Amino acid sequence: MKAVQVITGTGIPLRRSDVDTDQIIPAEWLKRVERTGFEKGLFSTWRDDPSFVLNDERYTGANILVAGPSFGVGSSREHAVWAIQQAGFEAVIAPSFSDIFRNNCTKNGLVPAVLDLADVEAIWNAIESDPATSIVVDMEQLIVEVPAAGISSSFPMDQPTQHRFLEGLDDIGITLGHAEAIDAYESQRPAWLRA
Repeated sequence: MKAVQVITGTGIPLRRSDVDTDQIIPAEWLKRVERTGFEKGLFSTWRDDPSFVLNDERYTGANILVAGPSFGVGSSREHAVWAIQQAGFEAVIAPSFSDIFRNNCTKNGLVPAVLDLADVEAIWNAIESDPATSIVVDMEQLIVEVPAAGISSSFPMDQPTQHRFLEGLDDIGITLGHAEAIDAYESQRPAWLRA
């Protein structure tokens, strides 16, 4: 997982609530053996509609997805996070996330930033008016800033999860951070238990 201190970029206004993981990445994409190529399945059912926002060329290159309430509900599938990341997104801003989806985000390096619905709507309006609107997600300060919309709002994140992002630590990296304590413990165990 790469370290994330500050994400600066542009956004896509996904004006939909209760987006479930099957809508993010349909089940037929879960059969893949590789952990790559999921960006092609991102919102694939909706992308058949030419007016779907991800088909709008004005938002090409956006790296922040701005979604409605209850984003990522439904079944637990890391594939949803992988698809979003592989499509070039580094953060998702929404009024709320499913707990399982949020947890999958934090373990894979996709920032889930929770803002009030009023702030999300102001961001939607700003980026719809000007797709080049700058959005900053500051993981050190836990703040989202959108100067064009007059937004500088904090978002909640517990300290261990924030540390995970700032240091770029996945679960294995966190465990390896305790290598000395693990070695000390193992050296005290009877030899027959170490095998």
